[in-house]
Amino acid sequence: MRVVAGSDALGRPVVVLDPKSTATGRGAHLHPNVRCFDLAVRKRAFGRALRSGAGLATTSLGEQIASLPDSDKQNHLKASPTRDWSSSS
Repeated sequence: MRVVAGSDALGRPVVVLDPKSTATGRGAHLHPNVRCFDLAVRKRAFGRALRSGAGLATTSLGEQIASLPDSDKQNHLKASPTRDWSSSS
């Protein structure tokens, strides 16, 4: 799913979902699951990916991802290729 830098009702910078991929400006893609979202927050990836100098709030995006139906999350995970990165070849 695509996310972009936007602003909330008070004008503070936030990461917002761009479900139709039509928002202008730089966007970033994220798997629609909480684990991927948490990792991006911990690594502060949104600010770098969206090239935003200001700290971007992610609370509302996290709530949106957590509220996705489990079937959507599972279908996305099943569609992802599984790789074994432990081998050297």
